[in-house]
Amino acid sequence: MFRWFESLIDAFKEPVDGMPPQSVWRFYVFYLRQVWPVFAAALVVGFGVALVEVSLFGFIGSIVDMAKGAPVRDFFRLHGNQLLWMGFVALIARPVLIGLHDLLVNQAIVPNLTNRIRWQNHRYVIRQSLGFFQNDYAGRIANRIMQTSGALRESAVQIVDAIWYVAIYTGSAIVMFAKADYWLAVPLIVWLVAYVATLRYFVPRTKERSWRQSEARSRLMGRIVDGYSNILTLKLFAHTQREEQYVADAMGEQIKRMRAMTRLTTAMDATITTLNGFLIVGTSALALWLWSQGKVTVGAIALSTGLVIRINNMSGWIMWVINGIFENMGTVQDGIETISKPRTVQDRDGAMPLEVTEGGVRFEDIHFHYGKKGGVISGLNLTVRGGEKIGVVGPSGAGKSTLVNVLLRLYDLEGGRILIDGQDIAQVAQESLRAQIGVVTQDTSLLHRSIRDNLLYGRPDASEAQVVDAVRKARAEEFIPQLVDGEGRAGYDAHVGERGVKLSGGQRQRIAIARVLLKDAPILVLDEATSALDSDAEAAIQDSLEVLMRGKTVIAIAHRLSTIARMDRLVVMDKGQIVETGTHAELIARGGLYARLWQRQTGGFVAAEDTAEDSALA
Repeated sequence: MFRWFESLIDAFKEPVDGMPPQSVWRFYVFYLRQVWPVFAAALVVGFGVALVEVSLFGFIGSIVDMAKGAPVRDFFRLHGNQLLWMGFVALIARPVLIGLHDLLVNQAIVPNLTNRIRWQNHRYVIRQSLGFFQNDYAGRIANRIMQTSGALRESAVQIVDAIWYVAIYTGSAIVMFAKADYWLAVPLIVWLVAYVATLRYFVPRTKERSWRQSEARSRLMGRIVDGYSNILTLKLFAHTQREEQYVADAMGEQIKRMRAMTRLTTAMDATITTLNGFLIVGTSALALWLWSQGKVTVGAIALSTGLVIRINNMSGWIMWVINGIFENMGTVQDGIETISKPRTVQDRDGAMPLEVTEGGVRFEDIHFHYGKKGGVISGLNLTVRGGEKIGVVGPSGAGKSTLVNVLLRLYDLEGGRILIDGQDIAQVAQESLRAQIGVVTQDTSLLHRSIRDNLLYGRPDASEAQVVDAVRKARAEEFIPQLVDGEGRAGYDAHVGERGVKLSGGQRQRIAIARVLLKDAPILVLDEATSALDSDAEAAIQDSLEVLMRGKTVIAIAHRLSTIARMDRLVVMDKGQIVETGTHAELIARGGLYARLWQRQTGGFVAAEDTAEDSALA
């Protein structure tokens, strides 16, 4: 039975690949309409539960009147059928309906809807551009993905539960009171008007303050995670107190927002409690007075006093439910600000996979400035023939890494185009583009998973023999068997820590090189591929890199000019332009920028007037 209800909602249903709505109402509808049959069933069952609950109070009044109006010896004979019906409702109908309600909510909705929303939001966000993640805290993004789903599901369930309780309890109470005597319904109607007015005043303010509180909580989470993620920097610069203050500022803001929220909650609670006191006293006093005038029965007194006490308890519950609904809506609104943002880099409609035959790359009059005025790359033209190996050098800020970023389409060009074997990369599927390019970056980071999992990122279907061969070629076979993590996993099963912090820089770089060796893509980008290796280690894998580059189109960026001096052609960049091109020997003979950079790295004298121009390389 549990499994059947748990299968009603598929948590991993493929989402529609589009931006979630940016308005709160449409955001709710976007996800709830996917599971509307389950919510409709919960709404119907909730209606039944509310009717049963109200009928129990009606039974109390009926029993009092039946007991007063019939002789003791004839009581069961006269009212037996009615009593059996009351017993059926209390012993069978009520448990069945409540159990069905719990199965729908706890087995179908709570785990599956919550995680479907998380899954679909994660699927959308993970396809955002690189700039999206660079402009926010990773911890805050993750926090909003996690808390938005729970808040949406909880408030939706609360709305379903609250609708019938409010409608059935108050509606039935007014009808039953009026049936006994119209005057008996007056206190309840007055209370209802005052109750609605109270909620109308407090609820919008609750939503606003909840949103502010959620925003402050997300900021606090982001700062805490940022500190943990950069714990080495924090310790190296001995700024523990500075980091504490940075988090304390965010925590102080979060406390301020929370206090504003709790003040409102306390004021609302006090107001509702006062109104409830007037309802209980007014209804009970009026019922007793009407009984003293012979206008209502004793059963009506039992019914009215019992029901208003239940309404008193329910009104407090409804207050917290509505407060919770709008508090959760504020959390959802906070999440929407992160989740529902358009992707700046998207596949075009009908984008086809990239097909690489020769691996030729052509940059045609490209322009890119990261959205800033001037700078980076303006009007650059470069052709790399299939199988050609070029080295890219130049001062910091020359645009070398930007050239790689736009080739990988981590950002869209502002002008011009990039062609691979005649295909505009803006017109092909991003995944297929990056699948055809192997990259070893300067800042190598690994996933907090096993060595094997990190290697298989290069080729998930690789055999064990292929993995071992790639490790051998990258000269990583010496240290991997010696690795043991904190949970006793060793060798290829050892976990490397967040971003690979348990490995040295050289070890991380060798794993990254092995991963690209395993990928075996036709186009290869080496962005400081050996920067983390000492001279002996660099020399040890140089032969493997040359094997890796054989038959591939290679674009290599390096600080150490000696590592790219043997390339087919060198391209020298400065201020977003290509200022020199040629072989190592040709550029040395020319005596230009490259020659001065080479002289500096090989220990030659650099004139003072050249120092500013030839700043450190990126």
